[in-house]
Amino acid sequence: MRWKAIGGVVLLIGVAAAAAIQIYGKPYHPDASALEAMRGGHGITVTDSKRWIAFEPLQVKQPDVILYPGAWISPESYAPLASLLADRGYRTWIVKMPFELAVFGVERAADIMEMNPKQTYVIGGHSLGGAMAARYAAKHPDSVHGIFFLAAYADQKGSIRETKLAALSITGKEDGVLNRQAYEEGKAYLPESTVYEEIKGGNHAGFGSYGMQKGDRPSRLKPDEQEALTADMLSKWMNTIVTRSSSK
Repeated sequence: MRWKAIGGVVLLIGVAAAAAIQIYGKPYHPDASALEAMRGGHGITVTDSKRWIAFEPLQVKQPDVILYPGAWISPESYAPLASLLADRGYRTWIVKMPFELAVFGVERAADIMEMNPKQTYVIGGHSLGGAMAARYAAKHPDSVHGIFFLAAYADQKGSIRETKLAALSITGKEDGVLNRQAYEEGKAYLPESTVYEEIKGGNHAGFGSYGMQKGDRPSRLKPDEQEALTADMLSKWMNTIVTRSSSK
């Protein structure tokens, strides 16, 4: 009976993954710039393990960054953004998800935190990854200092409205994938202090490096410009979190 139950769960996950393909399309793979960033160098060490990819600078600041990928987007696609954050001193973890869908790996951030219990963390993600990161933060508000959304929004299960968490939401002006109505409705689940940023000329796929995404609009920025702007916005936001924490 036990093996039948396990088999049933596996089958259910397989069916869900197949359904997700119909919704989100085929997986997106890292482009040349992402593969180059995976090599590390310039003071950044890249560790590619079974459940995450870590980008570590020589001198690590607070906090660490945990990033949940978007649906069907290979985690390596976020290597350039992770490298930019590491270059600014923030150790960054890109979490690998079952079937490349964060909905099946909401709790995976806990594994990273258990390895480094003295470090502080912010968590976030791109698209579906942002929604699932919000669900993790809503369930474990004391484990993170803040949450960020890249072309993403929180749902009711990921409501952090009543928490003291800092929140940052970044979107691209030319985003053709983001459900704008759901995005606006999702603001009801975020703290009133949430910082909202919009990248002019940026699109949905520009938060990663995996090429054009189905339904998206062309970016008006050079391939690496949106990632650089995102890293700057995240760094500025994290610096305010650290400053606020140290002043208490």
